[in-house]
Amino acid sequence: MENLFLIAVPVFAALWFLWRRLCARCDAANGADWGLRWLNRLDGLNRLFCRHYHRLQHQAIPLPERGPALLVANHVSGLDPLLLIAAARRPLRFMIATEEYHRFGLKWLFRAIGCIPVSRERNPERALREALRALREGEVVALFPHGRIHPDDGLERPFKGGVQKLAEKSGAAVYPVRVEGVRGQGRTLSAVWLRSRARIISYAPLGREAHADCLQRLAAMLSGRTMG
Repeated sequence: MENLFLIAVPVFAALWFLWRRLCARCDAANGADWGLRWLNRLDGLNRLFCRHYHRLQHQAIPLPERGPALLVANHVSGLDPLLLIAAARRPLRFMIATEEYHRFGLKWLFRAIGCIPVSRERNPERALREALRALREGEVVALFPHGRIHPDDGLERPFKGGVQKLAEKSGAAVYPVRVEGVRGQGRTLSAVWLRSRARIISYAPLGREAHADCLQRLAAMLSGRTMG
């Protein structure tokens, strides 16, 4: 018993030291204030993961320091939200499919970071009202206008109309970004672990004057047909 104690003490001491080092690195890497210390540390951990494991290349998405904004991106894999969070200097409230929101073991996290579930089978107006409320409160709402994961194969696919409705009703500027270099295209959870050379390209925001042809301009940007 004494020998076991002598082994356990240094093991626990080493684990405690490593834990403190990890927390310090996460604190240093944190780039957005989510309002809770553990969420800020998780933000820092995600940035380290995307930067070193997925070799993310980007410039910070040029979101305003405060006030409402709509962040929109192409959707090639389940890794995309992690990459967008790592490239943003503000918390993002994602609109995600209801079945993903209720995915086993992850609902608590989606709820903690303010995700807005959207039902594909029922009327999405409830989710749009929640997103509009968030915009009016000065938050950043992030969404994928294709509505689901699509590989980046150059094919034209229609956008959902939610982004244009939110832009017109809230007056918020639309910030388009394009995700590239993801190895696990078309996959959800496995894409997080397949190492990538990810890249995020940011485009100039579309203001109120561009809301009328918002979807057409976004289609060109998110498909890569417009240079960032």
